[in-house]
Amino acid sequence: MFAKAFRVKSNTAIKGSDRRKLRADVMAAFPTLGTDQVSVLVPGKEELNIVKLYAHRGDAVTVYVSGGNPILFEVEKNLYPTVYTLWSYPDLLPAFTTWPPVLEKLVGGADLMLPGLVVPPAGLPQVQKGDLCAIALLGNRAPVAVGVAAMSTAEMLTSGLKGRGFSVLHTYQDHLWRSGDKSSPPSLAPLALDPPDLSEEKESVQADPTLQGDLRRLTLEGEEENGEVQRMCEEKSLSEASEDPSVRGLNPDPTDSKTLQEQMDELVQRCFLHALKCQVRKADLPLLTSTFLGSHMLSCCPEGRQLDIKKSSYKKLSKFLQHMQQEQIIQVKELSKGVESIVAVDWKHPRITSFVIAEPSPTSQTIQEGSREQPYHPPDIKSLYCVPASMTLLFQESGHNLVKLDPILCDCILEKNEQHTVMKLPWDSLLTRCLEKLQPVYQVTFPGQEPIVKKGRICPIDITLAQRASNKKVTVVRNLEAYGLDPCSVAAILQQRCQASATVTPAPGAKDSLQVQIQGNQVHHLSRLLLEEYQLPRKHIQGLEKAPKPGKKK
Repeated sequence: MFAKAFRVKSNTAIKGSDRRKLRADVMAAFPTLGTDQVSVLVPGKEELNIVKLYAHRGDAVTVYVSGGNPILFEVEKNLYPTVYTLWSYPDLLPAFTTWPPVLEKLVGGADLMLPGLVVPPAGLPQVQKGDLCAIALLGNRAPVAVGVAAMSTAEMLTSGLKGRGFSVLHTYQDHLWRSGDKSSPPSLAPLALDPPDLSEEKESVQADPTLQGDLRRLTLEGEEENGEVQRMCEEKSLSEASEDPSVRGLNPDPTDSKTLQEQMDELVQRCFLHALKCQVRKADLPLLTSTFLGSHMLSCCPEGRQLDIKKSSYKKLSKFLQHMQQEQIIQVKELSKGVESIVAVDWKHPRITSFVIAEPSPTSQTIQEGSREQPYHPPDIKSLYCVPASMTLLFQESGHNLVKLDPILCDCILEKNEQHTVMKLPWDSLLTRCLEKLQPVYQVTFPGQEPIVKKGRICPIDITLAQRASNKKVTVVRNLEAYGLDPCSVAAILQQRCQASATVTPAPGAKDSLQVQIQGNQVHHLSRLLLEEYQLPRKHIQGLEKAPKPGKKK
């Protein structure tokens, strides 16, 4: 369901009454959860949002987000847990096990076929057709997918484990998972691990346990393919599987000769150089090291990979930056006690000048509508004039060539007391009077779309600062929709770059319009986003002068 990007319709904070109803729905849908567990899953006072979206096939989905992670999603009044929730409650659903190479196909939108199941010593869990199930990988009990059983356990065994077993709704690494913090599944030991018994079970499904080098055919049915996708994977014993990094389904290609630490070291340096070359400017200095990591390095991480300095040989950001300082790429100083900042960058350093961006920058001119990434092109905006009924004859009769002050012109542009006194007008006065009589309209043309013409003048994107409780400042942005910008997407981008809380609420006094509110004075970040990345004309943005002055607190 979330193999492709979805479109976000709204993102609002949940009301108290809805929060209580959600708890009741969770307890009804998952009776194995205790009251305390439900209270932790659906907190009483912490931030909890309702996100309404449309999946790529048009399904209306309601997602509940807590702590920045989607925890539950609802489709046609049926409640489902996400993988984030299942990692906290791995025994919430009946769990079935599959082989690690299958995960890639599941993420791509495939359903799980029965030949891909691994039968444990105790046999398959007992489920009925339509039951909600979890899918885990061999060697790790942490679920990586949520699906619905296409047949009962008895029917699965009767079929000889052939055919479609589960309709997969949500997986680790799909777009719903990407909307959270993109954390990896925890390593949870299987409840039972007995290689001899498993070999006997594989005999019952006509698998040869004596030939560990044999190839097992895993048949998967893709969502968008009429046929079946077949993949050959090597069958391993459980003792080998528990040691193989690919079993966990979390690591890079096990055939890669580089260690995980070496790969992470390369990724850290890549993001570091990418951020310095494309994002950080001299005007941004001094720059807090924490801000540099959160707002610049992380946004330069290639899609599908996760930057984690703890998994590198540096272990800490400070140690890595010290190493870069020794190479004389940057200069780091402790401007205040315990707080380090980057105070200088040598942009002519060979490592920066020779760095080549192999992949599109995540901060390029891209707008995320929901999670759907597509190139954003600013619209072509023109101010026009609409001919009112009183001036129709003028333009019809004159053929747009205003030469003489005839009776038509007199009726169109002269006041009543001028009808018999004014016989001619200078050209500049004549044109001025004509334009004053015309009604203003504007035309917005998005690339590849028909022009949109509306009455009046286009409202500029309005950036204001407001005071909230405890004299805290917030930045409010309105009128993004008129320029083809999704407020929810803009809020998500700002939240990541500014490392501050961002919310989307209905704009007061404007029907069907939303406003973005983000903590602190973030006009500088907005200016870079709207002017440099989205390339909107400055004349259509008001409030940019409210950016904090250098050296002053925001």
